[in-house]
Amino acid sequence: MAARPADGGHPEAFAGPLPQFLDAANALRRVTALVARGESPPEIFSAVAREMAGILGADVAGLLRYEPDGTATVVGWWGLPGMDVPLGTQLTVAGEDVAASVLQNGQPMRTDRFEGPADSVGARFRQLGVHLGIGAPITLEGRLWGVAVAATSQPGRLPAASEWHIAGLVALVGAAVADLQQIADEHAALRRVAMLVACSATPAEVFSEVASEVRELLGADVTTIARFEPDATATILAGVGTNAPLAGRWPIEPPLSIAEVFRTGRPARVDDFAALQGELADHARREGLRSSVASPIHVGGRVWGAIVASSRRGPFPADAEQRIADFTELAATAIANTEGRAELVASRARIVAAFDRARRVLERDLHDGVQQRLVTLALTLRSAQKRVPPGLPELDTSLSQAVEGLAEVLSELQEISRGIHPAILSQGGLVPALKTLARRSAIPVELSVRAGGRLPEPVEVAAYYVVAEALTNVAKHARASAAYVDVDVHDDALWLRVRDDGVGGADPARGSGLIGLDDRVEALGGTMQLDSPAGQGTSLLVTLPMASS
Repeated sequence: MAARPADGGHPEAFAGPLPQFLDAANALRRVTALVARGESPPEIFSAVAREMAGILGADVAGLLRYEPDGTATVVGWWGLPGMDVPLGTQLTVAGEDVAASVLQNGQPMRTDRFEGPADSVGARFRQLGVHLGIGAPITLEGRLWGVAVAATSQPGRLPAASEWHIAGLVALVGAAVADLQQIADEHAALRRVAMLVACSATPAEVFSEVASEVRELLGADVTTIARFEPDATATILAGVGTNAPLAGRWPIEPPLSIAEVFRTGRPARVDDFAALQGELADHARREGLRSSVASPIHVGGRVWGAIVASSRRGPFPADAEQRIADFTELAATAIANTEGRAELVASRARIVAAFDRARRVLERDLHDGVQQRLVTLALTLRSAQKRVPPGLPELDTSLSQAVEGLAEVLSELQEISRGIHPAILSQGGLVPALKTLARRSAIPVELSVRAGGRLPEPVEVAAYYVVAEALTNVAKHARASAAYVDVDVHDDALWLRVRDDGVGGADPARGSGLIGLDDRVEALGGTMQLDSPAGQGTSLLVTLPMASS
């Protein structure tokens, strides 16, 4: 016999004994407790299958989710020993069985045989040795989501209208699926925002994503993110959904929900804008908004701002504030990360600037002090040597050696002084300093500079030391025949590239000398990229923004 509609179109059609109704009520209570505890879907669905089998006296029971490709996935199962079906098993929905019939008719069905192709639901139940079965549809938001199936091989089980014994459980499955889907959507949205935060996205990117995700999850018409200012105004940093985009600063006027957040630092809501006054309230009414919820963003122990969701349809659900809370935490993390990075960059910039000042002072002291004294001392010795009387060749030789030694020391000191902070960089700027580096290089250097005039001092200093270190590396390690230095200014940044035709394979981790320069470049908000494939030379690209200098 083919599957047929289950007997009894309404719960009143079943007049079974009271204990069975009590069993169903107790089963419903036990599964509800699992849902309330937040147990995993497989645990909840398998518990429902077990309770179904217990109520109906079935040999097996399962929950199957219909898939778009014409199959059904086993998401919950219970069976007598030796009658297990693994969760996740996919079966074809075809043939004469309740799963196929429920899918086709959308109503409870029953059968006294299971038939179908080898990989079908009917074939799997037939292999388990059962032939009597009922199926009840599981709906989600008005659509058919899956089917609850119970089956037995024993005559007398699964009496007429027995599907109503499990009606509460089946309805609970639909509600649980809706709750789990909501949780899954929230987790997916949180993961997307968390990925942006983890990838060091800018606050503007994070705020835009948070506003969009909150609007989608709450079904809000408008979502905004605002930063509180010391003068009791709010600056709108992101907003989605409004016809007239809200921007700029607005006064924080009670009794708006954002005003309550500003005052108390706690979530707040307004369920009716009709009686509210003020600029923001007027704007909300022009947009047709009727209610809002707001959740604070806490950064560093202070109320930094708020996320506000507004609706044209009326009050939000009671849990709306709590559902926003996780997003405010991610927004706060992004803000704290940005502030921390800004403080780190500023600290590094101060250290680099102090170090450069110390180098300039040391170079000046060496040039104006020690070097001048050495020159004077050498001239004095030369003068003394000229006054040595004839017949004292040993004294003349000793003075000559002393003068030559002083000259060598002075030359070495001048080299050290140039390495500390070249005077030509301070006096003439980057272009003549780079030309000097190119002339002194141990290998030929082709220099191309398209940057006229003086640049900010921190940029010139950083660029000079990058080129100096890069050319030193080329001479020591690259086995190159030539190096190329290109300098250009565009997009408010200095672009510096040093290339060679050497052996490549450079790795900063092995101590190339460039690691220390990275802090200097990053302190200015710049970037440094090294490309050095084996056998194809090395290319170093540095960008240094002018605005940060």
